[in-house]
Amino acid sequence: MGIDITSFYIYRWRYYLGYGLIALLLIGLLIFAGLYTPGGLSTQEMDIVVKTSGLDLTSITSLAITNLPFHMLQLASINLFGVTEFSIKLPSLVLALISAVGLILLLQRWFKPNIAVLASIIAITTGQFLFIAQNGTPGILYVLWSVCLLLLGTLIAKKVKYQMLWQILFFVVAALSLYTPLSIYALIALAVATLLHPHLRFIVRQMPKAPIIFAALLGVIIALPLILGILRTPELGLTILGIPTTWPNILANVMLLSQQYVGFSLQSTTGLMTPVFGLGSMLIIVFGVYKLIRTRESTQSYLIIIWLICLIPILVTNPNFTSVTFLPLVLLLATGLESLLGYWYRLFPLNPYARLAGLIPLVVLVGVLVLSGLERYVYGYHYDPYTVANFSQDLSLLPKNTQHLVVTNDELPFYRVVADHRKGMDVAVTAPLTGTFTVSHDANTTTYPTFKIQRIVTSSASVQADRFYVYKKTN
Repeated sequence: MGIDITSFYIYRWRYYLGYGLIALLLIGLLIFAGLYTPGGLSTQEMDIVVKTSGLDLTSITSLAITNLPFHMLQLASINLFGVTEFSIKLPSLVLALISAVGLILLLQRWFKPNIAVLASIIAITTGQFLFIAQNGTPGILYVLWSVCLLLLGTLIAKKVKYQMLWQILFFVVAALSLYTPLSIYALIALAVATLLHPHLRFIVRQMPKAPIIFAALLGVIIALPLILGILRTPELGLTILGIPTTWPNILANVMLLSQQYVGFSLQSTTGLMTPVFGLGSMLIIVFGVYKLIRTRESTQSYLIIIWLICLIPILVTNPNFTSVTFLPLVLLLATGLESLLGYWYRLFPLNPYARLAGLIPLVVLVGVLVLSGLERYVYGYHYDPYTVANFSQDLSLLPKNTQHLVVTNDELPFYRVVADHRKGMDVAVTAPLTGTFTVSHDANTTTYPTFKIQRIVTSSASVQADRFYVYKKTN
């Protein structure tokens, strides 16, 4: 008599154990990414803080900016905790947690539980997700909006309980997503798929009209500051659509895109490690594309194909917005995994031992993808000289007792925000005549004859490690 695998305790609870592992892994990775890697602020993060500090919640004209939801969260974080690396990155970490949970729920609805678990583990351990999760810029919104819109749309299409709630949330999220450039194309893909696919058209026709009208009006109210801003400044509308004001170099953009997605042997020269997915993941994504073409009549395939068609020309003109492709690529990754596993099961439809043996190389494959993704992220953002150079630890190195800080004109806007939230500190581009003051590395281009260097604050970098000079008046 053979062994009944289904009687094992660990088999019956395998999915709960899998999702428990995902939860622990996700929380641990977000804490690690937020506090330790890459360990500093990029120029883009500092610029976002300056933009956030200028937000006036009492003026509707001030709300007509891109990525408004992120700026509101970051403003609340800074007001609560001051201007620190943690407070700057906290909104992204929170939104990344929501995005990851939403992604797991979405994969559960679209794929079998085993595929959902494997794809979720691979997705949350990719360098791209971990980077945008800790990056104190609105980059995480590209993942959040697409995940939420697709998840809510799926709940509505499958007529899950509390339909009115899902419909209202869908229009609220849709309105908020309009503030983020390029997010409108996820809505366009959903709308086009609904118009073209007969099953989706049937679902929409069956919906009660009153809740839809109420939800749509609520969405219009939320998007009203953006609408007024576009009417006042049409260039804002071009930014939302991702249409550049000047025609870019298409060939150069295509070369950059190829480096970001398939440049496995090329050196990254920006703050984002490239390629965004490892070689193994990209090969599985190719399998997913093949399966997508084979099953193009399905609702999911319809949506992904239309979505990618919308994004390709936009990416050619905006090659730095790779985050908008994260969810479509994860869905293709899950589709590829499903195709590989399904092919193996079809080879041995009645042999349980062969089916079980087929899981061993699959587990090894997923393990390699996860470990290689984590290795690329940790070592790349710690030791890659071209990548690490894009992040500054100056904010955390700035002495806590600094009263007078001298900086350059370029540094002045950011450190003014820091001074506004640090009691007893002022910032200027010229040194005071008396007392003690601190000078940033870039501003330390002159001598102070009546002062002496009391202390030099250094970083762990091999070059330009002298970050601040503390001067004290001589007697």
